[in-house]
Amino acid sequence: MLRGLYGAAAGMIAQQQRQEMLTNNLANANTPGYKADQASLRAFPNMLIKAMDTQGPKGASAPIIGELATGVYLQERMPNFRQGDINETGNSTDIALLQGVLPEGESGRPGALFYTIQSNDEILYSRNGNFTIDGAGFLTTTEGQYVLGTNGESLQVGDENFTLDPNGTITSSDGAVIGQINVAYAEDPMLLVKEGDGLLRYTEEGELPTAIGNAEINYQLQQGFIERSNVDASQTMTEMMNAYRSFEANQRILQAYDQSLDKAVNEVGRLG
Repeated sequence: MLRGLYGAAAGMIAQQQRQEMLTNNLANANTPGYKADQASLRAFPNMLIKAMDTQGPKGASAPIIGELATGVYLQERMPNFRQGDINETGNSTDIALLQGVLPEGESGRPGALFYTIQSNDEILYSRNGNFTIDGAGFLTTTEGQYVLGTNGESLQVGDENFTLDPNGTITSSDGAVIGQINVAYAEDPMLLVKEGDGLLRYTEEGELPTAIGNAEINYQLQQGFIERSNVDASQTMTEMMNAYRSFEANQRILQAYDQSLDKAVNEVGRLG
């Protein structure tokens, strides 16, 4: 009976974690460049049950009664790097990164492209192209981190009257070429983890290689557009309701076991 308690409790914990993940996705449905987290429920390995103090025919080992499920858990959360919808804003500092069909890496998953962002002394990555210009004229994220160019330096665009071609080359209002926005390529995007504020950190040593000059990678930058979140709000709401109902079902099972234990302790024990 206690094992049933453990299984129901494991199901409740897994559904609570799933609900928290879906709630976070829904809260970021309007965050530019946000990539929805995804995960699935997996079962712990089943256990074989054998009869105790019992031998099979001619001294054989105890007979196997059957399998016992040991509960479920929420598999590791992973971002879905599918391209989000593109929305026109008309703001010169909004830049959408449109990636074409990218080659598959050794993991069998297609790669992904990112902006290179300098946050303090750390190099991070982002798909959020909702940029702005700081007081010194540098192109930055809305949180103040510098957007880096191909030479690894920050880009001083001066004011909002700059222009950007599809390759990411920036030209100032007086016609001077300022630099080119770097686009980094992740062969296996699952090696990136979320750091908050739309930023991701590469978990391996070094930095992601640039996609510029790679003939196998097709992309373009669109000025005056923004990539929206790839969260499907209606689907997420449906999954949240399913998670809630599953949580309630496990909760009722847990209550039934609790009532059975209460009877066993307070009624059956008194009859004895």
